Amino acid sequence: MTGTTGAPRRSPLLRISALVCAVLPLGAAGCAGPASPGADAARPLAAVSPAEELPVMPSFWPTPEPSASSAPAAGPGNTAAARPLTGRTVLLDPGHNTSNNKHTTEINRQVDIGNGRKECDTTGTSTDAGYSEAEYSLDVSRRARAVLEERGAKVLFTQDGNRAWGPCIDERARIGNEGKVDAAVSVHGDGAPAAGQGFHVIMPAKVKAGKADTEAIVAPSRRLGLLLREQFKAATGEPYADYIGDQGLDTRSDLGGLNLSKVPKVFIECGNMRNSGDAKRMTDPQWRQQAAQGIADALTAYLTTPAG
Repeated sequence: MTGTTGAPRRSPLLRISALVCAVLPLGAAGCAGPASPGADAARPLAAVSPAEELPVMPSFWPTPEPSASSAPAAGPGNTAAARPLTGRTVLLDPGHNTSNNKHTTEINRQVDIGNGRKECDTTGTSTDAGYSEAEYSLDVSRRARAVLEERGAKVLFTQDGNRAWGPCIDERARIGNEGKVDAAVSVHGDGAPAAGQGFHVIMPAKVKAGKADTEAIVAPSRRLGLLLREQFKAATGEPYADYIGDQGLDTRSDLGGLNLSKVPKVFIECGNMRNSGDAKRMTDPQWRQQAAQGIADALTAYLTTPAG
């Protein structure tokens, strides 16, 4: 076979040898002197016809280092996309404490909530079978923490089963304030009459009295509350409470954990533990995981979408 000039073409092996010799010192083993004029070895690489399909270079041919511009762009699966809460801090406030009933003197102490005084803490409620609100709230909070930390968030707790009682409601607010958290959710189960069912989210009212001044947090807390209502229902299928609030929302001025907060904060009553249907769901670990997912999804949406 001849090339376009009519001159005989070298075999692929001879042409690759010529290319290798072009980068080795003159006289290296297996390499002769300069190729004769007109030979394929003397042709610039760019002049080789695409139809000639040069063979693969030998294994010792240098491989260029990847440049910075070849790094993968941000997108699904990389760190930036998988950890959207990196640099953000949230507070989870598991309601009550499983040992509060052993410390009645301490939890009955009155504390200042700005517009009044209330007990430091209470024992909380439980299902008819004895599954306590404190157990429920701590378990769901821990599950939500795992999801949030996987997304890059730093998660503070008011208590993690590591306190003999409490903390008091004023301290619960202070932990979030001093931690300069971006948002806070207090996790609870309700103890309403057994006929009522469903969940509701409690948001702070405008309170300005004594140590309480919620004006700056009312609007962002409402945005957080709306997202929490939406995401919790989507994750669990739990209906809005039919015994309190309006379409799963309530606003209160008598909760020290909200009155004394300087950061956006809401409460969620995940269900009525005195209702048999809610109790069955809330004692189911799989449902509690869904509840935790809803809380984590709400905080993620709040921290990653602009207020509008």
